[in-house]
Amino acid sequence: QDNQFNEKGISRPLLENYLDHAVTMTEFLAVDPYASDAPYPNKEDDIRLIHNIGAKFIGRAIYRWGGEAVLNNADYLDNARRLVNEVHKMDPEIIFQAALFEQISEQVNTIPIPAWAFKALGFPVENRHFRYDDMLNLKGKLVDHWSKGNSVPDITRKETQLWFMFLAGTYMDVGCESLHLGQIALIGMEDPALTQWAAFLVKVRAYAKNHTRHHWVLLDAHTPSGGMVANGKSLLDFNAFPLRIKSVPDHPQQGILEMGFTDALFGRSKGAVSPSGWKAASMPYLVELDNFGISNHPGVPDTTTIYPWGYDEISWFYQQPEQYRNDWLRYAHQWVADHDPNGHLQMPVTRVVTLGRGKGRLKYRANTRSVHCPDGMNNEETIKEIWKKADAGK
Repeated sequence: QDNQFNEKGISRPLLENYLDHAVTMTEFLAVDPYASDAPYPNKEDDIRLIHNIGAKFIGRAIYRWGGEAVLNNADYLDNARRLVNEVHKMDPEIIFQAALFEQISEQVNTIPIPAWAFKALGFPVENRHFRYDDMLNLKGKLVDHWSKGNSVPDITRKETQLWFMFLAGTYMDVGCESLHLGQIALIGMEDPALTQWAAFLVKVRAYAKNHTRHHWVLLDAHTPSGGMVANGKSLLDFNAFPLRIKSVPDHPQQGILEMGFTDALFGRSKGAVSPSGWKAASMPYLVELDNFGISNHPGVPDTTTIYPWGYDEISWFYQQPEQYRNDWLRYAHQWVADHDPNGHLQMPVTRVVTLGRGKGRLKYRANTRSVHCPDGMNNEETIKEIWKKADAGK
């Protein structure tokens, strides 16, 4: 397989094999007390799970959503590197994905900019820290968008490019060979033609040639428009989006998938020439059970919103009975295969859950419940069974 994944890119069959065995394991590489979403113990059981189910692509394994100062802590990054190495001892072809999200906080001011980040972008080297204010949109767009002092960075600002290059290089250094770019349309608020994004990602890929095992980095992002295409070429190796689960009011708590529901990506992934040079009538993509908070009416079905039964997708899924969760994963995997062969279901293994005011945030865990993972939700064997059946049918 190595000859299909090198400095020239990745073949479509090998890429799709990764996407067919992709899981969401948010912050798997963040060892407590450094997880930014919720406590995340029992990493050893996750290592066991990865190899038991045959996962090949570990999505969103490390990122920050605020709390950027932890990137100054060598222990945070050393532990991430250790976990990557532990997993690779058993399967060296597993790909870890980091995320560069559409959020910065004022904590970026605590981080000194390494010389290599300036050099990677062709900027003169300076001896200074990052400047939060210099990443913000000059017209005030999406400033304090998340909360006071928490904004969307603007990709047309050089400081934002420095920040993202720093994150990309830092995550590549711990062993990540894939980067999720989050909500690119928000970050690209002043870049409708994608010229700034395109020029920046060329430099990210150039850096990857000397800093990843395969000399390539897989890039994806949330693409509600159907892709990130400039002059017929996709800037991304694959697209990604939430599943967009629709409530079924007549059947309490049930959810379905439907072509054309809200902004679901099914049937809409744009055609392009991939960064690896192969042509796609429709670029491959992942769909996931996303987390984005709850609506103002949790528990109430609404067939017009993106909140199944008033919750985000993973929080809705978390609250379902075990049998229904397992049956729903079988349903969703088959539904995606039947409706768009370019789509691939990213299996939920670890994701933050939001249940409402005063209830705290916690993690959904797909693991088989045991003394090694007492909060496991018993979906692990179903994921393994679904993949085994799909692989046998290829």
